[in-house]
Parts: sequence; structure tokens; C-alpha cells
Amino acid sequence: MNIKKMIAAVIVLLALFSCNSSPRAAGQNSDNQGVMEKNEKTLVVFFSHAGDNYAVGNVPVGNTKIVADYIHEMIGADLFELVIDKYDGMAYEPLCELAKQEQKDGVLPEFQGELKNIDQYKTVLIGGPVWWGTYPQVMFTFFKKYDLSGKTLIPFTTHEGSGLGRCAEDVRKAYPNAEVKGEFAIYGHEVRGGKKQVAKWLSDLGYTVSYEE
Repeated sequence: MNIKKMIAAVIVLLALFSCNSSPRAAGQNSDNQGVMEKNEKTLVVFFSHAGDNYAVGNVPVGNTKIVADYIHEMIGADLFELVIDKYDGMAYEPLCELAKQEQKDGVLPEFQGELKNIDQYKTVLIGGPVWWGTYPQVMFTFFKKYDLSGKTLIPFTTHEGSGLGRCAEDVRKAYPNAEVKGEFAIYGHEVRGGKKQVAKWLSDLGYTVSYEE
């Protein structure tokens, strides 16, 4: 009788072990791990100029900020805006001259705020308008302050004919040990109706995009 009870107990234990190790349970763990890998945290670092902008006039929110907000809405990326007071309220022509002189002199304007825990981001999207062929100088202030080596960097620009300019090239120069790819440029005057363009770009990069017109 004792032997029969022992055999029965072994059979029950084997059955329980088999249930807990079923293919479905193993698959659920694998799927969850895959989701975590696909949804690594993304950061958008950007500068955007509100006020007098070429082709769109005086606007309360700059073109690049609109794109950054689209990205946040569609993929849940965190945002860090480089805010600099001295450009506020400047008309387009004086601002162009100031930007040209800053680039010539290598000026690195300070921006407000501090970015903490940057190590948590594997991918950083870097956005700004194209001023005299590349990003505004405040972007280079950021490049000097923060080390993005080892990350995936994705430049994007708003422009009125310059495309990407030298922006991607300058990101590569600033971060030779990062992977720079997936560049995107959009006309500033198309931004307000360009949500679909941004959605396609993000989808092509491999993101799962939540998109509504």
C-alpha cells in the first residue's frame, strides 16, 4: 500500500511540474522580454524658436517643438527642450544675423534646465531648425555638455529649403562613438499638416506608432 501511495504522489508531482513548465507559460515570459527590448526608452532633445519664423510668420510655438510633440504623442518619448531667453521676441532678420555671428565666433549659448539620468536612454532624437547650414549654436552647447557615446542618435530638422544641412554630419563629429542614422527633415511650413509624415518616419525607424489625424 505504501508503495502505491508513493507512486501516486510522484505522478501528481510530475503533473504539476508539467503544467508549470508548459510552452504557453514559457512563451509569455519570452514575449514580455521582447516587449521590453522593443520599447527601450527614447529621448527627444530639441531647440525650437517661437515667434517670427520664415514662411509661417509669428507663431506661438516653434516648428521643431510641434514635431517633438508629435513624437511624444506617437511613441511616448521623453522631451527635453533647450530653452534660451535671448532669442525670444526677436524678428526674423535680426535673429538670422545673430545666429550667423554666433556660428562665426563659435559662441555656445547657455540653455535652461538640466537633463538627469541620461544613461537610461538608448536612443536620442536630436531636433532643431537649420540656421546657416546646421543646428543653432545652442545645440552644440548640449553636445559639449552631455556624452551620448554608445547610443543611437537620430537627427531631425525643420527647414525652408536646407533639408538636413550639415546637421547629421555635425552630430557624427560630436559623437564619433555613437551610431547616427534615420535622419529626417520636414519643411517648417508643412509641419502643422505634416503629422502623417512624422508618423511614417517613426514607423520606418521601427517604432510602434500611435497615430490619429
